[in-house]
Amino acid sequence: MCRSIYDYVLFRPKGRPVTQNPATRLPSPEVTGPQREHTDPLPESESPAAPLTPAQAFDALYAFCSPALVRQTYLLTGRRELARESVERAFQLAWERWPEVAVDRDPAGWVRAMAYEFALSPWQHLRPRHRHPEAPVADPSDRALMAVLQKLPPPQRRTLLLYDGVGLDLPETAAETEASTPTTAGRLLRAREVVATRLPELSDPGELHRRLAELASTERLRAAVPRTVRTGGERRVRFWTRAAIAVTVALIGTTALTLRTAPTHYEPPVAPGAEVQGVPARVAQGSLSDAELKLRKKLREATASGPERLVPDGR
Repeated sequence: MCRSIYDYVLFRPKGRPVTQNPATRLPSPEVTGPQREHTDPLPESESPAAPLTPAQAFDALYAFCSPALVRQTYLLTGRRELARESVERAFQLAWERWPEVAVDRDPAGWVRAMAYEFALSPWQHLRPRHRHPEAPVADPSDRALMAVLQKLPPPQRRTLLLYDGVGLDLPETAAETEASTPTTAGRLLRAREVVATRLPELSDPGELHRRLAELASTERLRAAVPRTVRTGGERRVRFWTRAAIAVTVALIGTTALTLRTAPTHYEPPVAPGAEVQGVPARVAQGSLSDAELKLRKKLREATASGPERLVPDGR
């Protein structure tokens, strides 16, 4: 559904840069001598067109492929919001790796593979927003076909969609699903068998292709504008870059603090205390008797001159 995009955006004909329009005429060979006199200048209408910038090439790819890709991903997942999110995320990855995608022989296939991988990721079922089913399609026949598709295992569902929906041949389907050709053929046959068992009217591959196209076109799914996708991807890259820098700084600070406060030599542990045996317990002092109180009072009131028995005689 998106294959013709690289005929005029990203396909690299001989002698042209990746982002140059293939309709642009190749520069003529240099002429010298008498040939120069018979060479007429190109008219203004045939002057070479300016090469596309990376943003313009990306926007052209997105505008051409995203509508069909959102509908394909909707058939793959049965969820409208997840389909839009998967396509936008795939194009954000494409923008992050644009030098690689721009020279890929199948850029639309690259983006489609990323969108399918994101949509079929197992952790999608763990997200709260995707735990509850969405509203089904209105037509009963479309609803039955969607239910059959969603009950297929993800590898079989993806293979069936690529072969009978998108229209790839068997080797291309095997390459995109990263499986061997016999394995891909087995998945396709099993998926067709399940669909034909539950919906006998779709046992013909041509009729199945037509019904898949009709089911995809019933939903009015709109993707975001290209600029929004590009800026969203750039913000994501900046966020994760700053997060990585913050984590790195935190690790460096933790390591420096550990080296600063860690002991530099071995310190033996202090032996645990032991109870001393054989020492009598201390007895609390009781109250004084009347005689002891009188004696203490007399000692406190006595001066250095008395009593005589305590003062030495001067000789």
